[in-house]
Amino acid sequence: MRAIAIDFETANEQRSSPCSVGLAWIEDGAVIRVEERLIRPKDMRFSRFNIAVHGIRPADVEDAAEFPEVMEEFEDDLGDTLVIAHNASFDMSVMRASYQLYGIACPDIDYICTLKMAKMVWQELASHRLNEVSRHIDFSFKHHNAAEDAHACGEVALAAARKLNVNALRDLPIKLDMTMGRLHPGGYSPCSVKRPAKTENR
Repeated sequence: MRAIAIDFETANEQRSSPCSVGLAWIEDGAVIRVEERLIRPKDMRFSRFNIAVHGIRPADVEDAAEFPEVMEEFEDDLGDTLVIAHNASFDMSVMRASYQLYGIACPDIDYICTLKMAKMVWQELASHRLNEVSRHIDFSFKHHNAAEDAHACGEVALAAARKLNVNALRDLPIKLDMTMGRLHPGGYSPCSVKRPAKTENR
C-alpha cells in the first residue's frame, strides 16, 4: 500500500514555474507523512491569477531553493514507489517542463491519476474536482495548498481502494482498467482509461 501523492502550485501559466510542491507518503492504508517545500522559480514572474489561487507571492520564495535542489531531496522516494496526483497530467507536465528547463534528465516515475480514478469510482458525483471528492469522503483540507492537496489526493486514493476492496494501491489501475502513466528521461506515457470520461478542470 506504499505510495506518494504529489501536488505542485505554479507562479504563472508556464508549467515550468513551480513555486511550491507538496508530498504525502502513504503506507499500510494511511497517510503517514506530509511535507511542503517552497520553490524559487527560475523566472520570478508571478501572475495575479495564480497568486489569487494559492496565495504565494514572490517575497515568500526569495530565499527558497530552485526546482532541482528541492526535488533532489525526494527523488529517491519518488523513483522507488507509486506516485499519485489529482489531475496528474498537470503535475507530471510541471515536472517534465521543469526538468527540461534546467537541462536535467527526468527520473523514472510510475504514476496514476486520482481524478480519472474518481470519475469511475464515484460516478454519481456532479464534479470530481479534488475539493468535491474530498467532501464526499468527509476529508477536510485547505484547497490549493500543495501539502494539503497532496494529503487530500492520498486520502482519495485510499478511499477508492477501500470502496473497491483493493489491498495495494498498485492494483487500483488493474481493477479500474486504467493504464498507469510513466515518466522517464526519454519522455512519458500518460495515465489513461479505456472508458471515456468527460474533461474536467482541476
